[in-house]
Amino acid sequence: MTALRIVLGVLAALAAWGQFAAVYGQGAPDFEREVQPVFRKRCSGCHGASKQTNGLRLDDRDAAMKGGYSGAVIVPGKSAESALMHRVLGQKGLMAMPPGKRLDEAEVAVLRSWIDAGAKWPDALAKPKAGGRRSDHWSFQAIKRPALPEVKNAGWARNAVDRFVLARLEKEGIQPSPEADKATLLRRVTLDLTGLPPSAEEMRAFLTDGRADAYERVVERLLASPHYAERWARAWLDTARYADSDGYEKDWGRPYAWRYRQWVIEAFDRDMPFDEFTRLQLAGDLVANANAETRVATGFHRMTLTNREGGVDSEQFRFEATLDRALTTSSVWLGLTMGCAQCHDHKYDPITQKDTYQMFAFFDNASEVDIDAPMPGELGPYLAKKDEYRAKREALLKEYNVAPQMAAWEKEMLYTSAHPGERTDWDLAWDCLLKLTEGGDGERVMRMPAAKRTQRDWDVLTDHFIRNYHFAVGNKKWKELKLDELDKKLRALYAEYPQLTQAMTLAELDAPRQVHLRIRGDYKANGIPVEPGTPGFLPEMKASGRASRLDLANWLVSEENPLTARVTVNRVWQEYFGTGIVKTAEDFGTQGDAPSHPELLDYLASEFRAGGWKWKPLHRLIVTSATYRQASHTRPDLEDKDPNNRLLARQSRLRLPAESVRDAALFAAGLIDLRVGGPSVKPPQPKGVSEISYGFGWGGQWVDATGADRYRRGLYIHFQRTTPYPLLMNFDAPKGNVTACRRLRSNTPLQALNLLNDPVFLEAAQALGWQVARGGGTFDERLERAYVTAVGRKPAAREAARLRAYFDQQKAIFDREPQSMKALRAESVDEAAWIGVASVLLNLDEFITRE
Repeated sequence: MTALRIVLGVLAALAAWGQFAAVYGQGAPDFEREVQPVFRKRCSGCHGASKQTNGLRLDDRDAAMKGGYSGAVIVPGKSAESALMHRVLGQKGLMAMPPGKRLDEAEVAVLRSWIDAGAKWPDALAKPKAGGRRSDHWSFQAIKRPALPEVKNAGWARNAVDRFVLARLEKEGIQPSPEADKATLLRRVTLDLTGLPPSAEEMRAFLTDGRADAYERVVERLLASPHYAERWARAWLDTARYADSDGYEKDWGRPYAWRYRQWVIEAFDRDMPFDEFTRLQLAGDLVANANAETRVATGFHRMTLTNREGGVDSEQFRFEATLDRALTTSSVWLGLTMGCAQCHDHKYDPITQKDTYQMFAFFDNASEVDIDAPMPGELGPYLAKKDEYRAKREALLKEYNVAPQMAAWEKEMLYTSAHPGERTDWDLAWDCLLKLTEGGDGERVMRMPAAKRTQRDWDVLTDHFIRNYHFAVGNKKWKELKLDELDKKLRALYAEYPQLTQAMTLAELDAPRQVHLRIRGDYKANGIPVEPGTPGFLPEMKASGRASRLDLANWLVSEENPLTARVTVNRVWQEYFGTGIVKTAEDFGTQGDAPSHPELLDYLASEFRAGGWKWKPLHRLIVTSATYRQASHTRPDLEDKDPNNRLLARQSRLRLPAESVRDAALFAAGLIDLRVGGPSVKPPQPKGVSEISYGFGWGGQWVDATGADRYRRGLYIHFQRTTPYPLLMNFDAPKGNVTACRRLRSNTPLQALNLLNDPVFLEAAQALGWQVARGGGTFDERLERAYVTAVGRKPAAREAARLRAYFDQQKAIFDREPQSMKALRAESVDEAAWIGVASVLLNLDEFITRE
């Protein structure tokens, strides 16, 4: 009986298999009835119209047959060779798809049979009925200039900005705040437009100016000031991740990084239109009639970190630097978090991984080139001494027999590059050429035919040979050749003669590189080839032939682009109110904050574009508005309705930016050096800071500046990435490693300690105390001068009384301990006590706050 049951079971199984084979083994499955339902039910969530993970779409015939970023997934007639089957079965080390519940045997059989029968996909079903992945997110829609809203209290509005703000306030039943008093208003607008406080003379002039347009006159004066250019250049340099050193372990100094900063300052001073500003920074080497100045602008993308560590794969670093350029461009101009699509499609925004690598492709063809970019007054003296300098340099090179040794070295280096791994000492020498060449791209020059090399190219390669030949032949041989001695003589000769300022720039390669999408973001895992292009959900870029960085720049500032103008005016707005209309200045995607005043944002963007992308009219519009001019006092009625001041029923009370904290102290003390532009400086900082940086062991060190350089504005402080100037870090300056589209504000004990003990604040307190003590007058007259100088107003009676008591206490201490005055360099007890009072004023919260 048992044997009979087994036989019957086998026969039943065979019958079932026969039925299965009859359905799936004879002829092709019906695509609409059998194949398409599998795709729709099991695949479309990740590979459909709204989302294409790994670039694969299975609801569209052309897209499905093309495949994803890893290549084709369907090989008609060959299911065993089709990656689609490898995936659904979890073969060849791949994770089975879809995640979670796997396809059942029948579904797998349908797909296998369909592919083996030729993967026929009917024309009538080639395209999905409902498709398109263009997002309807608000920021991806075209900018339309809105009509001015009607308001009840029209008399309050000074310009169009106020109509939008007031309309929202009236809707919420909130009244705007009254205008700030004149002293507060002058200090506010002066700090906002120039980063400096007003002088006592400027304060007196404004307070006594009874003209109806007195404030507007101040605004025009400030916009015309060169210090306006410095303040707004600093804001832009945050986005450019500006620094004076490479970063990473070695963190070499960049002696000419400042030349790009100089260009930015001059661009703001000339009120260069933002569309031109964009073109030159992204493609200044590609514009018509390109010259040294336009090429200097490309320094924006030379601010990437440089990794000179020994174990780093140079190609990996080049990939990471190029990717940073693509992601920074996306953040700064588009407000998109494209970095989320480096390894896979963006989880929330309609940015595909392919979009990211198309943006990457714009920059993959750029090489790093240092050029001569002389400042005014440099060229004449240089040309007068150039031939003499060259003759002496060539004589030294001949004396030390450099030419034949260098020719042999070049031959060995090129052989090594073509045969890696044969000789480890020469492999090391080649690696050093890639990472340690100063002033240029060593590999590019090495591979260039000698006849095409410029004098700069020869100097870069020759200097590298002299300084680094020991990596190939060892220190003993290098010293026998006396190349270390020659290096010292060449450096001394260089310092003896006038030289031209150099600049870090980008230049296009002669032949474009083939760019691939990187599977899972791995620089070694090439996927499908891609061409330069912009995100598919945004308006199409117009380009003839292969698109260039110049085409990208033109697209960013085109009328059709919905993001650039919005993102840019939003960053300007946040500087005046502490928070942008869109709080997440770096993210205008679906996960970013919605705008508090969407119509105002579009109005400002429209005005910015219609006004020729000019900065100053935008600033003028904002700072002359009644919204900007409101008092910043907190109001009990807003604590529940608008605790974060998003509706703008008052002005915001903001801590000064890090650089302005220092500048304000030097300004109040009369110490500040207000020269505009020039190289970075190294003012005094706490002992031991610079010793932490590896970079100062490679041809640089922190030597405290003397004379006027000691008191230059914070904008000009040398920024060493591994050991930044401590005061700047304590007051939340960005670290310069990645783009910073907004600064965060913290409140920590270190900030108070900085104001008390930092060398610059001690010197500022001394200088202000000396001025007050030696200025004559009664105590009250002196205190009033000190207050107006420090915070722009007279002291209240209670404040004056408390400081009088403090002054008397300090005098008593110095009478008992006269030796204590030595540290303050005070000549009398009165001077020492006034230095103490000055220190109190520079430590007030009001001093480092813009009301």
